[in-house]
Amino acid sequence: MLDPLAERYLSHLRVEGGLSVNTVEAYRRDLSKFHSYLHRTGVAPIGALSQKTLTGFLRSLHEARLSRASSLRCLSAIRGWLRFLTRERMIEVNPTVGLAPISRGVRLPKTLSQHDVTSLLDLAPVSTPEDLRDRAMVELLYATGLRVSELVMAEIAQANLDVGYLRVTGKGAKQRLVPMGEGARQLLQQYVEEARPRLLKKRASRYLFVSRRGGPLTRQAFWKLLQRRARRAGMTRVISPHMLRHSFATHLLEGGADLRSVQVMLGHANIATTQIYTHIERGRLKRVHDKYFPRVGLRGGKKT
Repeated sequence: MLDPLAERYLSHLRVEGGLSVNTVEAYRRDLSKFHSYLHRTGVAPIGALSQKTLTGFLRSLHEARLSRASSLRCLSAIRGWLRFLTRERMIEVNPTVGLAPISRGVRLPKTLSQHDVTSLLDLAPVSTPEDLRDRAMVELLYATGLRVSELVMAEIAQANLDVGYLRVTGKGAKQRLVPMGEGARQLLQQYVEEARPRLLKKRASRYLFVSRRGGPLTRQAFWKLLQRRARRAGMTRVISPHMLRHSFATHLLEGGADLRSVQVMLGHANIATTQIYTHIERGRLKRVHDKYFPRVGLRGGKKT
């Protein structure tokens, strides 16, 4: 069970910070790890925390082989909580101030080639309402770069099929308009007109993508259907929903889209988050340069 002060912080994030349920639950898991460590090491009360305690906790995460990204997220949750406690005058000193940061490193997003995306999207035949729904979901995910939680929780009222836009509620309850492209718009319209009514069987649902029970699909259910489609397309590696989001951004940049537009469509609050994709684009440009620039093969003034 979490410390009451941690519960108070999570409530603050949910009510005043406007964070989604999924984000708050991620914070809860990270703070639970920290509280378990404090219990094991006998550190109490919270006011007795020190940088030595925090360093020991981070070392324990490393020894447990937690990824760098997960360790960073844990530390971010702890920093936020202790800042909150300091601001609310529940502790006098925030021990994270001056704490040496964890080196982040650069981990490039995993993407699919345009050929693989085409194979994944163009599977045939579409013979059942579920088939049409699944294809529409995968097509829309790639065409818009949505997060999987945004996709499965999208509501029918958020889709404007006349102009081909989707109104998305993203992290922090922030809304954005995302164009979906004509191909995705047509497929989504076909799903809404033909498959969705057959799945609902005259029941009402506010959700865009529904199961035969009338409710939204879970993220886990979508992950499974994506794996089924990947296997049918002859892919041997595991395909995650986020890979399609990464592929959306990468393929846009490869096609000449500007970074700011991609940032808006992805719903990134900070353009620095979007800039990770420029590493991939720079790699492609380097390959093009190496292939076509006439002096790449020169060594010591002579062409090799």
